[in-house]
Amino acid sequence: MEIVGYIVSVFVGLLLGLLGGGGSILSIPILVYLFQIDAVLASAYSLFIVGTTSLVGTIPKYRDHLVNIKTGFLFGIPSLFATFITRRWIVPSIPEIIFQMESVVLTKRLLIMGVFSVIMILASVSMIRGRKEGRTLTGGLRIPLTILEGLLIGFITGLVGAGGGFLIIPALVLLTRLPMKTASGTSLFIIAINSLIGFAGDVLITKMDWTFLFVFTSIAIVGVFIGNQFSRRVSGIALRTAFGWFTLLMGGSILLWELFVVP
Repeated sequence: MEIVGYIVSVFVGLLLGLLGGGGSILSIPILVYLFQIDAVLASAYSLFIVGTTSLVGTIPKYRDHLVNIKTGFLFGIPSLFATFITRRWIVPSIPEIIFQMESVVLTKRLLIMGVFSVIMILASVSMIRGRKEGRTLTGGLRIPLTILEGLLIGFITGLVGAGGGFLIIPALVLLTRLPMKTASGTSLFIIAINSLIGFAGDVLITKMDWTFLFVFTSIAIVGVFIGNQFSRRVSGIALRTAFGWFTLLMGGSILLWELFVVP
């Protein structure tokens, strides 16, 4: 299963390069189900893998003028603060057994994976039903709403160890009216900052397998360059719809697995 895990890790980068998000949608299930890594540690590893891969993937997007730096900082700064605080203090304080009553047990793993999958399902709906590109937003950026959204996504990113692209992209498209391809490039920029700052909170309290992380991340980086090449040939609306359906499929699969398969 580990060999399969290394092989499919290239798709983590492929999704990031192609869609500007979705890396954690694959990385967390790969780490948890194929490498049998604890969900909390897997969430930390995912932050490093997705953050580093996104940082590398941002470079060609920036050269193609598909990264809106102003929006990235407006959205990303509040998000990274929320991510670091969540990873450093909130996640470690969650007990392994949160609630137990007869045969009903809510574990830390179920909370993390359950929240992860439900948010994916909810986020997918806005992408599948998304509005057409090109509409202008009166009054410019909705700055307070964008900052609030950044804080919320930072908390969720810290809690589940996801880069947040499946939430950031819908927010950028619907709140700031960025075209899908620019939203994807800007999302990579935000994910890179968010994830690596969040991972910094874990480094202080968790022992990391750096060899494994560098091997997995190196393979994912190969995928991000492949995905970036493909993204230039696909329309923004098609990317948005495909991203939405993929997120819905993965979110539903993870939720069903955690509820009915995992003991």
